[in-house]
Amino acid sequence: MPCVWQTTCRAHAVLRTSEGVEVRVKWAQGLPFGGHLCCISRRAVHIAYVTETFPPEINGVSLTAERTLRHLRGAGHRVQLVRPRQRGEPPLDAQHECRTYGGPIPMYPDLRYGLARVAALRRRWRAGRDSAPDLVHVTTPGPLGWAALRAARAEGIATSADFRTNFHSYSRHYGLAFLAPVVFAYLRRLHAMADCTFVPTRELARTLSAHGFERLQVVGRGVDAQRFSPARRDAALRRCWGAGDADPVLLHVGRVAPEKNVQLALDAFEALRRDVPRLRMVVVGDGPQRTRLQLAHPEVVFAGVQRGPELARHYASADLFLFPSLTDTFGNVVLEATASALSVVAFDTAAAGQHLRDGASGWLAPLPRGGDAVSGLFVHAAQRALRGWLAGQPVGEQAQRMAQHADWDSVLQSFEQRLCRVAGARMRPLEHAALA
Repeated sequence: MPCVWQTTCRAHAVLRTSEGVEVRVKWAQGLPFGGHLCCISRRAVHIAYVTETFPPEINGVSLTAERTLRHLRGAGHRVQLVRPRQRGEPPLDAQHECRTYGGPIPMYPDLRYGLARVAALRRRWRAGRDSAPDLVHVTTPGPLGWAALRAARAEGIATSADFRTNFHSYSRHYGLAFLAPVVFAYLRRLHAMADCTFVPTRELARTLSAHGFERLQVVGRGVDAQRFSPARRDAALRRCWGAGDADPVLLHVGRVAPEKNVQLALDAFEALRRDVPRLRMVVVGDGPQRTRLQLAHPEVVFAGVQRGPELARHYASADLFLFPSLTDTFGNVVLEATASALSVVAFDTAAAGQHLRDGASGWLAPLPRGGDAVSGLFVHAAQRALRGWLAGQPVGEQAQRMAQHADWDSVLQSFEQRLCRVAGARMRPLEHAALA
């Protein structure tokens, strides 16, 4: 088990193994240097990690779930992924992963929901002492998440859940506003079954607490500031967009769907283009509105889904980022844009409200109240952003410096520690190790 020294003192040293497990080495009196008694100071937790979206599905929840799973396993915890089967996948019932039945979500046919019987999950988790998890963590509030929480409570297993998506707000964008109170009541009942609910911002914690949600803890999101960087700017890609070196380019990244308010980003582009004709606009992503919006806005580049280095290149090659969503609980794309040194235009909520300061590190539109025109508020913020960019105001550079402090490692370590606390007395020590 190769180790790297991290800190030392007269009583002990802390090191990390190549598998990411922290080790505390205690000096044994009378032994020469090189003969140490060593024990593991952190404890392993057996976690059933339940999610109804996972790569290759591309969205903020699925990508965060994959990153979190990788971190927890790398830190020495035993994690069983429980998720629905995706198209073309065979069933799987293994210790590291369980794939349940899945079906397409109405209005979101490329995303899946999962189904599992409570009794089947209970049998699985009581099949043997080694099969029972210390904690069941649910990332999505669908039927699979509901069944997992019910089964865990019936078996006396610790539970936690993420509040990642304002599903009750989505209904208003699909002509189903009358269902919003019903959906919100369902979410409240589901999270009441969790010993702890993780939320990404203090603002959301206050809102949910006012509506009867309990046991809330704030754990934010991070960004890979090495992947998303202004160093990936590509003049050739900009030329493909029809933009010269001095031509401002607006960017939107996300699902092209009603709840993301993509139409408002395009409206802002049209309004700004009247004053700056050389302005360009790029939309990255796919979704149910893409065909209609692409036909209605032939002057806009619809680049489709981009991943990895290509996505980072698209960010860095733009200049201003438009994020008009009012339904996101966080919006990982905001941090990705700031890490790429873009001037971000967004409403004063979620990630933008928590991390950006209007006129200093971003351009924030106030949240609409009463009879406020949502489009007018956002377009005005975009106009200020474009004027600032043309004047050389270094908003994007300040945002980038902020993003460098929002690293995933610290976020995921905090999340891991809180999961361990929720698991509580059911944690088991990792195997002790000895160094010769």
